[in-house]
Amino acid sequence: MERQYHLFDAKNYVLGRLSTEIAKILTGKNKVDYTPHIDGGDAVVVINAKKIKLTGNKENDKKYYSHSGYIGGISETTVKELREDKPEEIIRKAVVGMLPKNKLGRQMQKRLFIYAGEKHDKNIDITHE
Repeated sequence: MERQYHLFDAKNYVLGRLSTEIAKILTGKNKVDYTPHIDGGDAVVVINAKKIKLTGNKENDKKYYSHSGYIGGISETTVKELREDKPEEIIRKAVVGMLPKNKLGRQMQKRLFIYAGEKHDKNIDITHE
C-alpha cells in the first residue's frame, strides 16, 4: 500500500475542525476502499501548531488532566500553559481522542507528525489549505 503525506497549516483552522479532518485521513475514511479492520490511511503532517485557533474562552477554560497513580497525584493544565510548553500536544490530544483505542489506533498515531513552526522534514504530496 502506498501512503501519501497530507500537509495541513494549522493557522487557518479551528482545533476541532482540523482534528476531524486529520482523523479521517489517518483512518482512511476519505478513501473509496475503506475497511475498518485494515490500516489503509495516509500520513499527516501539521505545521504551525502554535497558531491553532480555539473558539470561545477555551484558551483559559479547557483543562487537560493527568494522574500519577498516587493519592492526590492529579495535575491539570490549561490550553494556554500547554501552548507555551508543547503546542504540538494540543492537536495530538484532540486527534488521538478520535482514533480507535486499540493496536490499530496506536499504529495510526505513528503517522501523525506535528511541528510547532513552519519547518518540517517530510516529502509532501498533497497540501490542504
